[in-house]
Amino acid sequence: MVDSSVYPKLAAYASLNATDVVLDAGAGFGFLTLFLAPKCKQVIAVEKDPQIAGVLREQTQTLSNVALIEGDVLKVAVPAFNKAISIPPYYLSSDFVLWLLNRAPECAVLILQKEFALRLSANVGDESYSWLSVVLRYRANIELLDNVPNWMFYPQPEVDSVIVRLKPWSTLPFKVNDEVFFRRLVRWLFTQRNKKLSNALTPFLRNEHKLDKATVAQITSSLPLREKRVRDLSPENFGEIANALTKQTPNL
Repeated sequence: MVDSSVYPKLAAYASLNATDVVLDAGAGFGFLTLFLAPKCKQVIAVEKDPQIAGVLREQTQTLSNVALIEGDVLKVAVPAFNKAISIPPYYLSSDFVLWLLNRAPECAVLILQKEFALRLSANVGDESYSWLSVVLRYRANIELLDNVPNWMFYPQPEVDSVIVRLKPWSTLPFKVNDEVFFRRLVRWLFTQRNKKLSNALTPFLRNEHKLDKATVAQITSSLPLREKRVRDLSPENFGEIANALTKQTPNL
């Protein structure tokens, strides 16, 4: 991002203060890092590209409260932080958001591709409603804030972006007994989004878990919401289904 006029908005939306430790993932040449550093306790700037990281190191060498980490944010050891203010690369968006949810910062203010942000915030009935919508809704509240036009970037992308704020729930909106299974199930079911739940589950249980036809039929016939189509299930519905499956078949 080459237009710095949006940086104060990012800081304001994160309620940034002098006690915060902030993650800037995909820090690039350090424009955002340099803006954040005087406003918080520490910035953890992560950059994967070695050449760009070298420039970033030169840019921040006089700042004692900037910790530079060279490497993939999803793979390197990242110290504790309580807020994230980042403009992550578009290709990293899905994995980075899921990674952030596992780290559970107080809040994350991100600039994301608009189409992707709409998928994250979609509700039942929306065309962009997806497995990401469901998984995110379980872990955090999401707000789509200001639009960020493509001319603010260099090179200029073909799409526009949006500022997104994520705040993990203090109390989860519904109960999931096994979150790893919940995520895997939801992701699979959305590959069959137009099918009824009972039909969409059959190949998941038979191929993924090697259950015989009779066992699968017994499980699917007793499930709640089995006649509803996957696209019409709410996040709470998916939680209910995941819990019912793990209760009936604990080794899933």
